[in-house]
Amino acid sequence: MPVELSKNAIDLGIVTNNAEAMLAFYRDLLGFVEEPSTPFPMGGTMYRLWCGESLIKIVVPDPAVTGVAPPGPITRAVGYRYWTMRVTNLEAMMEQCEAAGAKIVVPVTSPRPGVTIGMVEDPDGNWVEFVNYAG
Repeated sequence: MPVELSKNAIDLGIVTNNAEAMLAFYRDLLGFVEEPSTPFPMGGTMYRLWCGESLIKIVVPDPAVTGVAPPGPITRAVGYRYWTMRVTNLEAMMEQCEAAGAKIVVPVTSPRPGVTIGMVEDPDGNWVEFVNYAG
């Protein structure tokens, strides 16, 4: 039986020891809408940011975690390596991220006709992809 969605979006949890930089990136730079933070059930704080209908949860454990997923290219390790947002202002977002000092990991490029992408790195090394579909 397939999953029966009650919302046409996903919620994504990003664990960090670097709350200020991550909030500056997702809330201030990308413009995600913050709602009040909540205690994290396993200890710490969950910052809740809306990206359209998707909820991006920035989780700051207490005590801080010591294990770190290897940052870098998508093909460096298995597991969740990046996530994608479909946007209409790809070039402007890439320019804004670069001006703010975010690392550009894939400059604006067209991998196939009608599709343009660009990828940046958040302060913890997670990759974020912007995609624009023509038409």
